[in-house]
Amino acid sequence: MTSPCATGRPPTRFVGVALGAGLLASCASYPDRTSDAMAAFEGGRLASAQAQFAVPETTDSPFLRGAETGTVALVRGDWAAALKELGAAAEVVAEAEDAALISPEAAGESLLQWTVNESWQAYMGEGFERVYLHGGLALAYLASGRPEDVLVEVKRGNALLETEERLYESSYGAGGLGHFLSSVAYELMGEEGDAFIDYRRMEEKGLAEPLVGRALVRLAGATHQRDLEASLVERYGADFKRPQDAASVVVIAGVGRGPSKVADTMDVVTDSGLLRWSVPRIVGHAQPVSHLELIVDQAPGIRTAVLEEVTRVARANLSDRLGWLAARSVVRSFLKLHLTQELQERHGGWGRIVGDLLTLATERADLRAWQTLPDTWQACRLFLAPGVHSMVLAADGGQAVDLGNRELEAGETIFVLARSIGRRLYAHAIGGRPVDILSQSPPIETTATTEHPKP
Repeated sequence: MTSPCATGRPPTRFVGVALGAGLLASCASYPDRTSDAMAAFEGGRLASAQAQFAVPETTDSPFLRGAETGTVALVRGDWAAALKELGAAAEVVAEAEDAALISPEAAGESLLQWTVNESWQAYMGEGFERVYLHGGLALAYLASGRPEDVLVEVKRGNALLETEERLYESSYGAGGLGHFLSSVAYELMGEEGDAFIDYRRMEEKGLAEPLVGRALVRLAGATHQRDLEASLVERYGADFKRPQDAASVVVIAGVGRGPSKVADTMDVVTDSGLLRWSVPRIVGHAQPVSHLELIVDQAPGIRTAVLEEVTRVARANLSDRLGWLAARSVVRSFLKLHLTQELQERHGGWGRIVGDLLTLATERADLRAWQTLPDTWQACRLFLAPGVHSMVLAADGGQAVDLGNRELEAGETIFVLARSIGRRLYAHAIGGRPVDILSQSPPIETTATTEHPKP
């Protein structure tokens, strides 16, 4: 009997396999699946973006569904939704985090797992993404007036960061957001000594020095560490004189669009079939806004300082894993080449075609990434006399948001949580009492002291 291969017609079962491989090859990557949601996010259609990310098929990942949806909710100022969605993402990875905190080596076990395609595994977030997940939860808790819960999330995030650094024997210069949130939470609770420790950790990492230096001088005086205060004054300058019973405004902002992933792929056609290697690479995005400025009572603006650089941290974290990812891709590629050889020996040219199609379809870099993160986290702090003040938050090179006139009580701390995306700016003031200035008596003359030098 003449075989199908001898007649030049493809065997029916291999037609099915080839078609299946073609369908696999046409499966959209994560950036493709989320392109509409990201376009809505960047275009200012936040409600639409949140709804699209909430659809499970958009991300095809419970972790990313919660992370992306929760981030959009943060930008919108929907703190309850942010806590719900980010909390759902945290539940997905809780078991893996617990294992990593017990043993750093457990965090790297996934690098030893083999699969036909990287993206066929459940996505549990990169190490740095899980750290920022707890930072996002801490922000939502801060906005909800729950400083104790802020500390819980920050401590877990910092522990996970230390696990990643021990695993890869690296220092990412990260943790600035967590330490800053922890320090302001401690101050809200009247625990200046613990706040000082967090600022000290930021100083050791070289993060946000202008902001951190002033805070260290102030808190060293408040906690009566006279010898230490003297050395800090020598380094950062004497403490500013603040108004009596000063209130303060703290701005915490995500600035710009964070990193995404693209594939670095190399194809080699051999006599025996196709060899393909494909690994992810972190790419940054153009950032039209470099920083924000808080403008109070029409005085010169106070500039935010960079707490940490998300894109740089993402590159460093992926670089530590890249050797493993490349090795797995190489091994898989040769295994698939061997399969192609067997198919060609049994079924001739059609076997070769099917094998090459399977390689094309399955050897792909995993491009899943938390795309709604900012490029940097930034902050500033301003001390004011109690009373009514006008406030504007402006993005350098972008929009400005009028926060209106707010009355601050003695010793009160209000927060402005903000996010810039492209040239757009979103800002939410938490605390103080909104005031219709036209119905008030003329405000008394006040003074302001910044925890960050003016530019």
